[in-house]
Amino acid sequence: MTTESTAADDSFHVFDTTLRDGAQREGINLTVADKLAIARYLDDFGVGFIEGGWPGANPRDTEFFARARQEIDFRHAQLVAFGSTRRPGAKASEDPQVRALVESGAPVVTLVAKSHDRHVELALRTTLDENVAMVRDTVSYLREQGRRVFVDCEHFFDGYRANPEYAKSVVRAAAESGADVVILCDTNGGMLPAQIQAVVATVLADTGARLGIHAQDDTGCAVANTLAAVDAGATHVQCTANGYGERVGNANLFPVVAALELKYDKRVLPEGSLAEMTRISHAIAEIVNLAPSTHQPYVGVSAFAHKGGLHASAIKVDPDLYQHIAPEQVGNTMRMLVSDMAGRASVELKGKELGIDLGGDRELVGRVVGRVKEQELKGYTYEAADASFELMLREEVEGRPRQYFRTESWRAIVEDRPDGTHANEATVKLWAKGERIVATAEGNGPVNALDRSMRAGLERIYPQLAKLELVDYKVRILEGRHGTESTTRVLITTSDGTGEWSTVGVGENVIAASWQALEDAYTYGLLRAGIEPAE
Repeated sequence: MTTESTAADDSFHVFDTTLRDGAQREGINLTVADKLAIARYLDDFGVGFIEGGWPGANPRDTEFFARARQEIDFRHAQLVAFGSTRRPGAKASEDPQVRALVESGAPVVTLVAKSHDRHVELALRTTLDENVAMVRDTVSYLREQGRRVFVDCEHFFDGYRANPEYAKSVVRAAAESGADVVILCDTNGGMLPAQIQAVVATVLADTGARLGIHAQDDTGCAVANTLAAVDAGATHVQCTANGYGERVGNANLFPVVAALELKYDKRVLPEGSLAEMTRISHAIAEIVNLAPSTHQPYVGVSAFAHKGGLHASAIKVDPDLYQHIAPEQVGNTMRMLVSDMAGRASVELKGKELGIDLGGDRELVGRVVGRVKEQELKGYTYEAADASFELMLREEVEGRPRQYFRTESWRAIVEDRPDGTHANEATVKLWAKGERIVATAEGNGPVNALDRSMRAGLERIYPQLAKLELVDYKVRILEGRHGTESTTRVLITTSDGTGEWSTVGVGENVIAASWQALEDAYTYGLLRAGIEPAE
């Protein structure tokens, strides 16, 4: 395990605590393999420190540190073990959990220490003086063992509000005992940026300690609070990937780092790493089994998505008119959304994005704009169904639809049996390459039965369809009508193993709408596969 960072120098720290704090988010349950995979991604990204968990507190974290030493060759980050100061009335050298920190083999240790007087007296059940002694003793012992030590002052801002002199005394004790950085923690997440900036500036002036910031997001201000602390002189930021964490989460690593690099002009990552940010964010989301936030700053798929026609017109002249950075700087891309708000510029830019040259044909572009507006009035949505829009656009450009098969009819039957079981069967009649195809299949629901029968009928002629998999299915009842007579919109996402695309269908019932979306999904899959239309 490499312990020497090759990232930016030691003057500013990016400290990630996804493997401990992030794992406290409701719905996240990390295995040791998950933690090892995330640690590799974070090291690839180039953070300076990765807090791996609390060795000795549970078998999973103990195993993680043992395996990390053997299995990960850290190129940029140093692994950090988390633990607490010694118990009241004990010696740090004899405290089992302090010894576990040393035995973890991590070169850096973060200690959590109480800095709020009420927490000392009510949670630790000890005196204020003994708490300070616990900080001094534990930091000194770990320094003697050759460990670099950071100290998290838990509930610092609430403690500072209640008893500022005591809170500062804990900071001084940590720094004087050899802690490299003392981190001021907004553990309850209730502070606002101006408050954070004022307190950090005062504590820095009064103690002279090197300070860091750890912000929870309960007011929605964790990123802003972190940057406010940097403005006040903090040189160590603690964050989690995608803002994962207890309650509503922690300061999000990615917008914090992007702001430091692009807005503050601080080199906090290795050269070229910022362009990997979107990939890293999405990869970690996959590991924790949470869908990536589409509207997350910098890395969300909507972060540089433009819908309004006025915006599109300006972007066509200069993308910087409606973007604060070039999306490529963080590994993202600009997207044009086509909707009933679209104008000519939106369609032209979307065509360019899809690799379709509209050749400055104003009549053609006008037809597409008109057709989009007409279809969206019926309930279609193309901003969420790029594949259906591309098929429409190609039809207008080429003068005829892309047709690999033609539907003669389809039928779906739902059978409710006396024994309480159900059966779903579908029959489709299609024409492809001059051949009439009749196929029947059962499925888990009528839409799945239609999908299976369609696949069964077409795969012999188009074996490329065997790779396709329906990965998402959404149904929405549209406004304007009520109950079972309402218009239904279906969005289907399909994958061929290398990419995904979405298609839309609208009808008076969910089956009809689903069939439309399925037809587009298979048609687009064959287009992606490079197959020439047969009809």
